[in-house]
Amino acid sequence: MIRKVFKKKKHDPDSKIGKILEKYNIPREYFSINRKSVSKGVLVGLFWGFIPMPMQMLAVVMTTPFVRFNIPIAISMVWLSNPITMPPMYYMEYLTGNFILGKEGLHDVELTIDWFKDNMGDIFIPLYVGTAFYSIVVSYIVYLIINWLWIHSVKREKEHKRQKRSRQCEAKESDTQSCREESDSMVG
Repeated sequence: MIRKVFKKKKHDPDSKIGKILEKYNIPREYFSINRKSVSKGVLVGLFWGFIPMPMQMLAVVMTTPFVRFNIPIAISMVWLSNPITMPPMYYMEYLTGNFILGKEGLHDVELTIDWFKDNMGDIFIPLYVGTAFYSIVVSYIVYLIINWLWIHSVKREKEHKRQKRSRQCEAKESDTQSCREESDSMVG
């Protein structure tokens, strides 16, 4: 199923996007829809999305010389951290950092700028330890899950096609020799 969603979005070289890619000599892999490109895009996007920093989308684009991935998917993954999701994400990262460091954490939290200024030293290290955990470990786990789902989807689709052809061949009992040859070629 995951492949079917992306399969419909193939780019035609004569389309506007195709012409822009050609004009500015942008590698097509940055917009390609395949297992490696999509899963790497999710990995890079989540990696930068978990880090509390400004201009996360710029960080995604700055990663392109080192890793080839689907840029639109990576940027959409960065958007998972937005003004609505940031407070719970960063709090979760802070709690995880405290857990990893074995610290108790701060009590009597106030949502004021003065309180954050006074306690920044106590917040900063646990927050970024938790951030490192989510950026590296969780992003990589999601990368592996996307790969597995994609591979499983391809296998299931091939099995479904093979079963469909075998049912069609059973319906046409007169032409069994050609059906056997077709199913043997699909297996190999």
